Amino acid sequence: CPGTAASSAGITRQGSHGRAAPGPLRAPQGSQRGCRGLRADGWFPFRARRSEKPNWDYHAEIQAFSHRVQENFALDLLKTAFVNPCYIESEEARLRQLGRDKDAVALQLQDNTGLAERGLRFARAYLAQCFEGAYPELPAKGVEALVNFLTSQELVSYVAQNLSIQDLALCRDFPAPPDVLQRTFLAVIGALLESSGPERTGIFVRDFFIPQLIGKDLFEIWKVVNPMGLLLEELTKRNISAPEPRITRQLGVSTVLPVYFVGLYCDKKILAEGPGETLLAAEEEAARVALRKLYGYTENRRPWDYSKPKQGLAAEKAISSN
Repeated sequence: CPGTAASSAGITRQGSHGRAAPGPLRAPQGSQRGCRGLRADGWFPFRARRSEKPNWDYHAEIQAFSHRVQENFALDLLKTAFVNPCYIESEEARLRQLGRDKDAVALQLQDNTGLAERGLRFARAYLAQCFEGAYPELPAKGVEALVNFLTSQELVSYVAQNLSIQDLALCRDFPAPPDVLQRTFLAVIGALLESSGPERTGIFVRDFFIPQLIGKDLFEIWKVVNPMGLLLEELTKRNISAPEPRITRQLGVSTVLPVYFVGLYCDKKILAEGPGETLLAAEEEAARVALRKLYGYTENRRPWDYSKPKQGLAAEKAISSN
């Protein structure tokens, strides 16, 4: 029956279209998915392919996927998006082992490499345009760090798993490895780009990638080695005098767990304050707090606005950069 592949996931999309995206990426807990089967050498995690179970209709599942994510795909392009190169290689090798002729071995299938490349280029360009518009003070390295995080193999494969793409992807191994899940999901983006255009694809990318930043700190994603040096550069650009660090509070100085609070002052006005176990750590944390304020990426920043998406301009820029 249609839709059985994702019955356990149940993931829809949220935002301006009332769709719920997968929650933010978190570390796995406990055992791996699936049941446990017994073999001669002990217990091992086991899960059969969905296509090996009864009531499986691949064509119906492909159609159900497009309805589940509420997008209109060209069916041929969507099917191509799920065909990975390793699947074609494994099937051709299997036919050769059966003694089939050379002409009969070659499968008339196109893999998803081209669609994945187009999907990755569009997603990166679109996300960069979104962050440049939302955080105009954020430098290019910070924007690049956010884009790299959202398009990383770990995060993209996590989103793909929540959409049960592993049950639809045609690949050699099962469960599908993270690199296959990443390529397949990016190929789905590429298929949507060719089927529905850049505006719908931009909303699709936004709905599934932007929520992954919930609960993430800027400097967890963007690794800045010398925050005080970066702060000095930013203040110099704005013609602001260099900050002067001062101890504002301290506790347990004579114990093994002291806590210092260092404030950064510019023109006798406090710019930021940060805690730390040492004076140097507190000074660096205060510099990070000041940078978050300058970039507009604070913990209490305004949530991403899904109600009135301004996708047209960003999508057009993404296409032009493509």
